[in-house]
Amino acid sequence: MQIALTKKLASAMGINPQPINEVINPLFSWTANWTKVWDNRRTEDMLVLVNNATRFTVAIYQVKRNSLKNVAEMMKAAISSTLLSMNLNPELVEEYMRLSGEVEFVQNSSRQAASWVTKAGTECAFYVANEYNGIEKVFSDTIGVPANRTIVNYSGTNKEGFYPYKAMINALCEGTGKQAYRYRAFELLVTLDLDIYKAERKIIVPADIQFKQLHKVLQSVFDWRNYHLYDFTVFDRDKNKPTTRIVPFEEDLEYDEEAILMGSHTLSEFLSQEKYIIYTYDMGDNWKHEIELINIIDEYDKESPYLLEASGQTPPEDVGGVPGFIDFHEIMMNPNSPEYKEMREWAGYWTVELSDWEKRPRVISI
Repeated sequence: MQIALTKKLASAMGINPQPINEVINPLFSWTANWTKVWDNRRTEDMLVLVNNATRFTVAIYQVKRNSLKNVAEMMKAAISSTLLSMNLNPELVEEYMRLSGEVEFVQNSSRQAASWVTKAGTECAFYVANEYNGIEKVFSDTIGVPANRTIVNYSGTNKEGFYPYKAMINALCEGTGKQAYRYRAFELLVTLDLDIYKAERKIIVPADIQFKQLHKVLQSVFDWRNYHLYDFTVFDRDKNKPTTRIVPFEEDLEYDEEAILMGSHTLSEFLSQEKYIIYTYDMGDNWKHEIELINIIDEYDKESPYLLEASGQTPPEDVGGVPGFIDFHEIMMNPNSPEYKEMREWAGYWTVELSDWEKRPRVISI
């Protein structure tokens, strides 16, 4: 594996790498930089790598200068972790890492590659700023994932844009001869009961999806805006009683000492045919989504999370819970209501029925 270092990163590592070997297959060649996320920091805190064949991004946060002594192992682990976090076939990832060989550091001599890794760093910095507060000590080597779902190589004059993760998957399959996906998945039915009708979403997710990611999936398919707090509560189906409450933040434990911090816990640890989960979003409006396991797919071979079916429009944010939504819905169904114009303006782009696009089966981007 050949990794071309920017001058800044090479200097921080204290090495003078050799010139790049142009002969190597670009699939096994990366360009790496060390950059800042927070403007008020005196030193860089994120490593960014971009694959020279596919523009696939791998990023590691937080990386201090004293961590750079183990940077080769750190980079290889991050590449593997990022690919696996996208549910790629472990055999495919293992074969790619084997074919890549040991890390060889070289000088970056490509302005284009330098531009790519700078742009990728900006994309990843936005993600980190949205996810973390800059104060807590966090290490993550998979923060490059969202950047790979942003189209690249597309402009007003260039219409040959592509998604880096798709380019990487195609190249990996061709280079290793392995299938792209093979993992255990859950087919779920998620129901939001609004009294006057039910908003339902049938989705496929990895069985080992973490609760933090499941939250993002549910926010997407129910068109929420992630403005409010949330939690997950596991219920025993036979007794219809809660058994476990799973919360996202340590502060939540101050109000419920028996709750479990979600951390890296996965859906498969808690959900089975004998249990169901209530995902509660917005503790004021109290939107309760019932999550049922309707099918287990032992060897799923496609991309997920995936929306299979959608029915029933969801309420706008801050409408006042189910009672408020019923009043709101009644007004929106009657253009002659004296409150219709005001409510129409408040609701913005909200529509009574789901659009064809909202109902269309598709990969869920999170």
